[in-house]
Amino acid sequence: MLDHLPPVPDEVIDRVREWIDDAERVTVLTGAGISTDSGIPDYRGPKGVWTRNPKAEKMSNIRHYLADPEVRQLAWRNRVDSPVWAAEPNPGHDALVQLEQRGKLSALLTQNVDGLHQAAGTDPELVVEVHGSMHGVVCWDCGWSGPMRDTLDRVRSGEEDPPCLVCGGILKSTTISFGQNLVAADLERAEQAAVDADLLLTVGSTLAVAPINAVVPIAQRNGARVVIVNGSPTDMDGLADEVLLASISDLLPRLVRPRRNT
Repeated sequence: MLDHLPPVPDEVIDRVREWIDDAERVTVLTGAGISTDSGIPDYRGPKGVWTRNPKAEKMSNIRHYLADPEVRQLAWRNRVDSPVWAAEPNPGHDALVQLEQRGKLSALLTQNVDGLHQAAGTDPELVVEVHGSMHGVVCWDCGWSGPMRDTLDRVRSGEEDPPCLVCGGILKSTTISFGQNLVAADLERAEQAAVDADLLLTVGSTLAVAPINAVVPIAQRNGARVVIVNGSPTDMDGLADEVLLASISDLLPRLVRPRRNT
């Protein structure tokens, strides 16, 4: 709950619900804020991982990760202890499933790596994980990949920096670190979803991370309405038709509920 925020006026909620009712192709972009009520801290918020421990950001930088065994060891300990493994979808994730069930959702672009949209029941074919997933592991040297759980078992058994069992190379999660390029096909799909949308709904993102934040101006230039739902102002508020500052778990289920019978 974000008790410091004033309630969103009912007329604003009704207006956005009307826009969703009228939309045929809703593209959604989600960030860390949609998962905080599932017990997964964000990165840049007041209680964010990097706000509380700036050194933690090194674990998300591919240069530091590859060059420094101590950074990798810390990263593996953090992966073992990550709240992601016990997290469950919250009403914000469930609301987007409802949007899909209404036939409105054309694409769900997510900056998150926790897999909670799929766990909630969103069709995986609609989800574009632009920053990858924590649920897989890949070898930086030979390209071998496999499920994260198997490598975490090795860490729990005492391997502080487990090497690839195929070539002995460096293993990392199948997330996109700072310094790595996004998957070109995912970025192209995200941009096309922004072009095709008649409504872009961003949820729980500061919209500070490029290039995925470019979907906001892309959607706006192509005639889509833009609605931003977040717990604090974002870098793109000036491009939005409506900005709603509220608890996502409280507000999003209200927004996706049909305003009229369809």
